[in-house]
Amino acid sequence: MPGLRTWLFTLACLLLVACSTEPPEAALRARIDQMQVAAEARDSAAVAEALSEEFAGPEGMDRDGFRRYLALVWLRNREVGVQLGPLDVALIGERATVEFTAAARGGEGWLPDRAQVYRVKTGWRLEDGEWKLLSASWEPTL
Repeated sequence: MPGLRTWLFTLACLLLVACSTEPPEAALRARIDQMQVAAEARDSAAVAEALSEEFAGPEGMDRDGFRRYLALVWLRNREVGVQLGPLDVALIGERATVEFTAAARGGEGWLPDRAQVYRVKTGWRLEDGEWKLLSASWEPTL
């Protein structure tokens, strides 16, 4: 019965592909985790890779402006840390919003010289199967 075997093989392959696809929210959360790790590692290329070409931030900040902003933060602080609070994710088709708090700290040694908690609002869009940061705004909460 070569026809049945072929059909079963095809069905098994389709099931494997369907089961291996990461759900959109999980992929988005993973992308945010990657950005956090990249920021703490001072990896501007990895951070920029997550930004949409159309990124818009506070006061007209564009993608290059965001990279310059990070470079300034890294120049001021030898050590940088970011702790994210719970993510409030809202999926709308191929777009999403994510709101959270971010505790940022920086300084020269293991005790931070500076620390601030921010309320962050972000907008995301699926571009070629990957979540890209489309917009971001943040304001200090303390």
